[in-house]
Amino acid sequence: MKSKFYFYFGIVIFAFGIFSFTNIGYAQNEEENYSSVITITGIGLELTKQSLLTDNYDSAEKYSTLTNNFYGKNIQFLRSYDSAFSDETHLELLDLHSSILSKSNSKDLIDQINKLQEAFSQIPLDGNSRIIVSSILSEADEQYQTAIQHENSESYFLTLSLIEHSKIILKQNPTSNDRQNEEMNSFFNDLDKSISNKDDFVVVGTLITAIQRDLIQAKTVTNDKTNTYDEIRNLYSKLFTAVKSGDYSTAEELGIEAYLDNFEYLESDIEKVDEKLLYSLELNMRENIRNMIVQKEDPDSIIAFVETSILPDLAKAESLTSKLSPTTDPTVPQKDLKPIGDASEDQKSGVKNKIDIIRERLEDTLQYYNHGDLQSAHTSARSAYLDSYEFVEIPLRAIDPDFTLEVEYQFATLRNLIKEEAPQKEIQDIIIDIRRNLDESERIVTGTGEIAPAIAFTSSFAVIFREGLESVLILGAVLTYLEASRNTKFKPYVYYGIIIAVVATIVTWLVASYIVDISGASRELVEAIAALSATAVLFYVSFWILNKIEHKKWMEFVKAKVWQAGATGGFMVFVMLSFFTVYREGFETVLFYQAMFGFAKYMELFVGLGFIIGIVSLVGVFFIMRKLGRKLPLRVLFGLTMGIGAYLSVAFLGNAIRELQILDIIPYTSMLGIIPRLDINMASMTGIYPTLETLIGQLILLGVYMFAASYVLISKPRKEQKLVAMRKSRKTQNE
Repeated sequence: MKSKFYFYFGIVIFAFGIFSFTNIGYAQNEEENYSSVITITGIGLELTKQSLLTDNYDSAEKYSTLTNNFYGKNIQFLRSYDSAFSDETHLELLDLHSSILSKSNSKDLIDQINKLQEAFSQIPLDGNSRIIVSSILSEADEQYQTAIQHENSESYFLTLSLIEHSKIILKQNPTSNDRQNEEMNSFFNDLDKSISNKDDFVVVGTLITAIQRDLIQAKTVTNDKTNTYDEIRNLYSKLFTAVKSGDYSTAEELGIEAYLDNFEYLESDIEKVDEKLLYSLELNMRENIRNMIVQKEDPDSIIAFVETSILPDLAKAESLTSKLSPTTDPTVPQKDLKPIGDASEDQKSGVKNKIDIIRERLEDTLQYYNHGDLQSAHTSARSAYLDSYEFVEIPLRAIDPDFTLEVEYQFATLRNLIKEEAPQKEIQDIIIDIRRNLDESERIVTGTGEIAPAIAFTSSFAVIFREGLESVLILGAVLTYLEASRNTKFKPYVYYGIIIAVVATIVTWLVASYIVDISGASRELVEAIAALSATAVLFYVSFWILNKIEHKKWMEFVKAKVWQAGATGGFMVFVMLSFFTVYREGFETVLFYQAMFGFAKYMELFVGLGFIIGIVSLVGVFFIMRKLGRKLPLRVLFGLTMGIGAYLSVAFLGNAIRELQILDIIPYTSMLGIIPRLDINMASMTGIYPTLETLIGQLILLGVYMFAASYVLISKPRKEQKLVAMRKSRKTQNE
């Protein structure tokens, strides 16, 4: 055991000599990630070498396995940063592991490690040291979990090395905030004691979370801070019960929870109103009360200390902070918020990458929780926030701070529900809410761009033009027939039917919008059903148009409609004919636009503009037919609208499947790196998402369209031509 301690101490000294970090701000997230990966890999290599120096091949093999697994987990990111070096290093790490397994000469193996270490020492490691430390601590947290769950001594000593190296980095790069430095030192002392005692994983994880929160200077603010003050009082009440019964261990956990999981979220507000009060509360809640519990002082003394030194100050803090307002507090300078999409290209790219990682972490969280692995679920949930969403918040908070706080609270709720071992349904529901807001986060940071609004405009125009074209052609033919047959007395009734149909369409839109608005938590399900319905209707309409794409067939259809109305002769026939002609298209239009507005968020203006120009174009078509009497290129018009309809149905299907995946109704199988990763607005307008399920659904539908189009446009005409030729041939033979 003592020899291993020296190994551990040696790696710290080694790592300290190799790696240095500079504090250059949050913007270069890739640099921090790269630095942390290289640092952790270097620590793993040194532990491997120390084992080989004592010919402990078994331990060296385990350290090498840990190092290779960690490096392999990050290889895709490393390749994007430096492909050649990353792949070469990966191969050398694998070769080293293979040589250790075959128990090659230890001197040769150490030479291999020295070569890798020399290569690492040549890499300029830049970035914000606090973010780097946060990433290193996340890996320490995972390694500690492995150490406790599987009694893995190598993971345990790797944890110690990672934490010690983190302290060295922070010592080199202290903050100017003495209070925060003191708080972090206290947390690290508690962390060292907890790991030395091999305390429960949750306790260690909570301490690491607190340190990371201070490092990144992110305070998760709950929606109702009054509840947080009440929760602290409730925890102290439970603490009183615990110490009275002699359960000092539970009392200590309750004290830690009162401070780390609750008071930490109140610090920023208290600091604004009374820094001395904050310092006093921190000292009493973080150290003094805990020391009394650890030393198992008399229960009455502990209770008296809380009642006289902590609770009164807590009440004072609550009273002072209750007067604060995010918009009126004169002590806080108000900054102008940036418009949606006002972020650098690097930030936009970083946000997309981080959100992809978060989605994977949330899937892991749900799987772990479903299998009863609460510790892994908690690790994954915390990693989703601290290792990824924290970086999304940087550009997001400058645009929409209220929304940022809402998502922070959701992540905090998820972690707390896991700790409380809440029902699986509650975990699933909060993850669904987070998934929904991940898309919104990306929309806010990346903006709409230029191509997605153009697609929204074109799709909107195509929908209304396609839907209105049939009505215009039928109604134009009806009016022409009435004029030609000198039955102009029926023309007003045609217009009456149109007006009634337009009013009915507006009512249908209002009812549909109301249903969506009141759907609440089921909104995604309603939108998914609307999208699937729109897909089905577009599918039917596209083939209906396909069968009438020939001008002759269309005119036969129109003449049949006109003849049917004229043969009956009653005025109500013309009212009903025009009503159903327009309302049928109007109902379909409502369905399509409800689906479109659900996916074209922040592009509603372009959708509306497409609708208006589509209506104007239809009026123009009607004018050309009625006044100029020109023959329309129906084959071209129908061909274009059918193509747009097919495209929209494929897009709607992709979005519907995605919504069902968010709701966990359909499985989620990631295909990142295989299917293009479009930004959220382009994805919503095309329905293209990097998942296996959306790909399969869209390919099947696209295949059906291609098969049907080839049949109707190529195979069927050829068969008809052959039949005509055969008839002519028989007729010639008979003659």
